[in-house]
Formats: sequence, C-alpha cells, structure tokens
Amino acid sequence: MDAENLVKKAWDQRELLQEKEVQDAIRQTIDLLDKGQLRVAQPVENDTWVVNEWVKKAVIMYFQIQPMESIKLGPFEFYDKIPLKSDYAQKRVRVVPHAIARYGSFVNEGVILMPSYINIGAYVDSGTMIDTWATVGSCAQIGKNVHVSGGVGIGGVLEPPQAAPVIVEDGAFIGSRCIIVEGVRVGKEAVLGANVTLTMSTKIFDVSNEGEVKELRGYIPPRSVVIPGSYPKKFGNREFHVPCALIIGKRKESTDLKTSLNQALREFELTV
Repeated sequence: MDAENLVKKAWDQRELLQEKEVQDAIRQTIDLLDKGQLRVAQPVENDTWVVNEWVKKAVIMYFQIQPMESIKLGPFEFYDKIPLKSDYAQKRVRVVPHAIARYGSFVNEGVILMPSYINIGAYVDSGTMIDTWATVGSCAQIGKNVHVSGGVGIGGVLEPPQAAPVIVEDGAFIGSRCIIVEGVRVGKEAVLGANVTLTMSTKIFDVSNEGEVKELRGYIPPRSVVIPGSYPKKFGNREFHVPCALIIGKRKESTDLKTSLNQALREFELTV
C-alpha cells in the first residue's frame, strides 16, 4: 500500500500508528514535504488551489509518533518532537541568526531568512525574503519573489484537514506588521501596506473605482494595493469603528515589478 493510502487508513484507525509500515509512510510524507516534492496545497488550472488533505493528516500524526528529544545548538537547547532544517549552504539559502525553520517545511533556493520562524508544512519559494521577526505558520504557502516584511504574522492551519492554508502568491509585498490568517489568499504582485489585518471575516472594500465599492472576503486580487481602514458598526445603542482592508488601486503595468512596487508605494503614500 502506498504512503497516501496508509496515511488515510491510519487517520481513521489511530491504533495503526503503532505499526512500523504506517510510521514509515508518515515519515516519508514529511520528508517529501521537507524536500519540496510534495505540498500541502498547490495551484491548479483556472487560478485555483487544491488542498491535499491527506498530507495535512500526515503532519498531524507525525506529532503523535515522534518522541520528544533535546536539540543542542552551541549554547542553545531546545526540547521538541521535530528537528530543525539543516544544510542551508547546499540548499543555497541564506539564513541569518536567529532564523529557524522546522524540518518538514520547504525553503527553496535563493530564499533569504532574516531572524524569523517557519513552521512544518510551510512552503517558501525561490527569491523570497522572510524579514526580521516574521513568522510563516504551519502549511502556509508563500510564492516566488515575495517580500514578507518585519513582524508579519502569516497564520498556520492543521485542523480541520480540509481547511485551506494562507496563500501568498508570486511577487506579493507584505508590509510591516501585517497579519494574514485563516486561509486568506493574497493574489500575485499584490501590495499590502503596514498593519493590514486579513482574516476570513475581515471585510475587504475595493474603493479604487469612483462611485462603486465592491466588497470581498478572504481574497486580495492580483496587483491590488491595500491599506488598513475601518468602518462604523453598531453594537447595541453604540457605534464603533471595526477594522477592514481597503483596496485603493493597482500596481502599474507600464514598469517592471520593482519599479512598479516603488511607484505604488509613492503614489498611494503607503507605509511599509
């Protein structure tokens, strides 16, 4: 029986986790995740993504079969079930102390990790920078040439297995202290200004067209320029301002990506 079928069977019959064949299948799955040969979620045709539920199940059960062990790195000591990634020079990944990526996450060639954290199941593609004190949660999918700025929180998700992870597509710019959680998807080359918070319940208002306001949730369209905002909402007999996100424009087509990004930041007076 192949790894996928063994994982699915063990998910429904947890007593099978005692069997070596099942444990080997789970560890094989995590190893493929670590090498980028398997993903928790992946793009398919028609600009959609599919979640590989069985892979998330393998990650969850990996915690159950792994023993706690001490991990010593010079004067530092950790006590955990999951080892850390290694061999960065061979992987051609620049890692600045104290950046940490757990085994079972994939970090592609050309990635730069400032002091940051990447959890198991995450996928970080080539040319991306994870800046200082940013976190990439379990199973999050980060595309090519993305800049995840300082202090950004990319949420993780394991359960339920069918839940989609956070997805940040190629070329996006995520400004300082942004929070993106609950399976929100940020489209290609989008620009998020500092402190934008996106959850599946966050209202996203596209105000880029005069006289027309379009409301979205859970998705930032490609090349959108986004800033934090608020809107009034009544609670009982009192009115408060609730956070939202505002799409105020698009990155320009007339210039290359780098120039377009800088131009977007200048034209819309974004803080990053």
